[in-house]
Amino acid sequence: MTATLLAGIPATNMALYHRCRFVAGDPAAWVKLPGETVFICRNIEVDRARKSTNADRVIAPADVVDDPSGERDVMTAQAVVALLRDANVGNVVGDRSLGLVYVDVLREAGIEVRLDRDLGVADRRSKDADELTHLRHCQSITERAMRTACEHIARADADTGGHLHHDGTPVTSDSVRALIELLLIDHGMASEHGTIVAGLPHCADCHDRGEGPLRTGEPVIIDIFPRDRRSLYWGDCTRTVVHGTPTPELAAMHAAVVESKAAAIATIQAGVTGAEVHAAAQGVIHAHGFDDMVHGTGHGVGLDVHEAPLLDAKGGPLVAGDVLTIEPGLYHEQHGGVRVEDMVVVTDTGHDNFNTLPESLAWKNAL
Repeated sequence: MTATLLAGIPATNMALYHRCRFVAGDPAAWVKLPGETVFICRNIEVDRARKSTNADRVIAPADVVDDPSGERDVMTAQAVVALLRDANVGNVVGDRSLGLVYVDVLREAGIEVRLDRDLGVADRRSKDADELTHLRHCQSITERAMRTACEHIARADADTGGHLHHDGTPVTSDSVRALIELLLIDHGMASEHGTIVAGLPHCADCHDRGEGPLRTGEPVIIDIFPRDRRSLYWGDCTRTVVHGTPTPELAAMHAAVVESKAAAIATIQAGVTGAEVHAAAQGVIHAHGFDDMVHGTGHGVGLDVHEAPLLDAKGGPLVAGDVLTIEPGLYHEQHGGVRVEDMVVVTDTGHDNFNTLPESLAWKNAL
């Protein structure tokens, strides 16, 4: 017989959290035995876990181990061993996040451990109704922050040197980032990995966070990807804004990116591959006379901001319930960068787009 094991810290290990639905900052384990599932956590968490965790039984290591180790991850692994021995199970399947300390303790006890690469990955792809509600909420707050930031830039004044300001206060990457992050905090969200507010020359690099003053006529890529502190799900949205009049080169890049996004989204439905979505996006980019994008067309999003599947040249079939970002982009050392990103859920017959924001560079006129 074989058991399934997910172990680690639920607050940071999203494969484990997805199964147990219990947030804790100490080592824990979710074990699927023949006939039951068991959640193992610290004794001081047991009562709280019994009220909310997704398991048939909740125990502490001391409930099944006479003299557990003083190290919390080791004692959790020892408790797993005790459960397996009691159930007469000698084989365990773990996911790719399973720490070596668990593997070592299990193998020391004569239990065979093997990796299932899809465990904790494939089972998280098809989002249920509650997950979709969380993700829609996250994206709505992300869009609110995006609208605030783009309006702030578009409606600024420019001095004689082209630098933007509001009533004499400079508009910079850092000041816009602070505006975004304060709004997110007010709505229970946090930009754990930072927020991109990148003008020239920084927006020529797709992942440069940006710094310094922002100027009229130049593109500013804003990429906001915050996490809801309560649900632990993520939002992810990108827009590009220009104060004043964009250059013809930038306008051409933007037109290609927006059309590319539309073409990619139009292909999406269950059974279509990530490679086909990416090819649709690239086809439009090429048709507009540009070279390949430097990154994929998008990725899955859920309890991690980047999760399966990938929309790139090797992307596999999509499944109903996949939640994806669609974010083509173009970048040029002289003209800067443009990226526009929506979030969609895959359905059996197509898709549903969570985004409602305009795509225009000229936000002052689009709103």
